Amino acid sequence: MMEKPGITPRVTSRAGWRRSGLWLAVALAAAGAGLLGYHWAFGKADIRYSTATVERGDVESTVVAAGVVQPFKYVDVGAQTSGKLKSLKVDRGDQVKENQLLAEIDPALADTALTAANATLENMTSQHALKVAQLALAKLQNERREKLFVENAATASDRDIAKANFDVAFADADSLAAQMKQASAEIDTAKANVGYTKITAPMAGEIASITLLEGQTLNANQQAPNILRIADISTVTVWAQVSEADIVRVRPGQDVYFTILGDSRRWNGKVRQVLPTPELINNVVFYDVLFDIPNQERELKIQMTAQVFIVLAQAKGVLVIPAAAIGNTGEGAEVKVQVLKADGSVEPRTVRIGIKSEILAEVKEGLREKEQVVIGRLAAKSGATSSALSARKGP
Repeated sequence: MMEKPGITPRVTSRAGWRRSGLWLAVALAAAGAGLLGYHWAFGKADIRYSTATVERGDVESTVVAAGVVQPFKYVDVGAQTSGKLKSLKVDRGDQVKENQLLAEIDPALADTALTAANATLENMTSQHALKVAQLALAKLQNERREKLFVENAATASDRDIAKANFDVAFADADSLAAQMKQASAEIDTAKANVGYTKITAPMAGEIASITLLEGQTLNANQQAPNILRIADISTVTVWAQVSEADIVRVRPGQDVYFTILGDSRRWNGKVRQVLPTPELINNVVFYDVLFDIPNQERELKIQMTAQVFIVLAQAKGVLVIPAAAIGNTGEGAEVKVQVLKADGSVEPRTVRIGIKSEILAEVKEGLREKEQVVIGRLAAKSGATSSALSARKGP
């Protein structure tokens, strides 16, 4: 048989097939070893946990509320007589003493009313003297007619007329005496109104606000107009609004503290009163809780916003863990936590919880100081890959 030029015939023997199979087996074995090595070096998962150390600290259970600073005692000073506000003797923020002159109302109307009342009384006094004289005459005439009637020198009709005249004169004099008492009372009222034109401080304190201005006309006949407010802020009262869900845990005498905006200091006090009447705000029921704070330095101002913490329970120097480690478990309950051991494994542990706040929880039993509790599990990360990356970055 003739061969085609340029083409060399290929002869495959049985021994060649054996050598080819051996090389294939070696290649497959190397590939498998490589895959196992990659998995061992790069695919081994390293589980990582977020943990917290069991430490000693302070923990407290509180009710948090919003509050406002108000004066412990205040009084609205108004006008008890009508007239023009002639002058104001004080300004906002002034410190005043009891009975200090605050304002004056033009006394013209009050003086006129006093003059008229005096004149009315004088007129009635003169009329009363006349009625007394007429009464004396009517009495004599009545007695004379009675004597003549007994002696049969006067008729019964004359006696009755004299008796009636005496009774009328007596009634006129008595009525005028009553009117004189009324006129005297009107004089006292007019004198009081003259005194009311000078408005004095009913208590010592600070001028918190002024409602009216000099020159305004005041009408005290319809409603007593308020001129200014005096507040005693040497002690202030914080009005805290507590929701109906929390108010059942609040009692007078509980410790309470608060902070104000822009100042990290705490002011401490005790709950004085829980008002029984609720207030509806945005369809939520709130109750006012009151407590008093000394304020001799006048650092706390009226209407300041306060963040209030009413202490329900507290413990100091106890074992504590983050509240996140126990979830929504309540105070006094038993709960399982995960404890991270030295070898990296975790151990479930039953612990008993004491006082709990929003941040910390007291551990009564089940944990020792310095142990690590698991808060959460982080994303798995390849240990070898992490080592390789570290080696690339260098020290």
